[in-house]
Amino acid sequence: MAQENENNTTDSTNKGSSRRGFASMDEDKQREIASKGGKAAHEKGTAHEFDSAEAAEAGRKGGQARQSNRQNSENPQILEE
Repeated sequence: MAQENENNTTDSTNKGSSRRGFASMDEDKQREIASKGGKAAHEKGTAHEFDSAEAAEAGRKGGQARQSNRQNSENPQILEE
């Protein structure tokens, strides 16, 4: 059975990687730290908030990118101009 290290991850899942840094932390600890950062940004007034028009534009861009990727995967021929 694999031993747990100080970050509550098992050695078998953390083989060959460092036990330092944000990415190596327990998911709950990451979520807690990220939440604090988001709250601080909102309190400071530097957090970005989407308005409905900006959200709609982002949705359109995502739909266009999705459609483009889908068309390219269905017809993988490279077109030369």
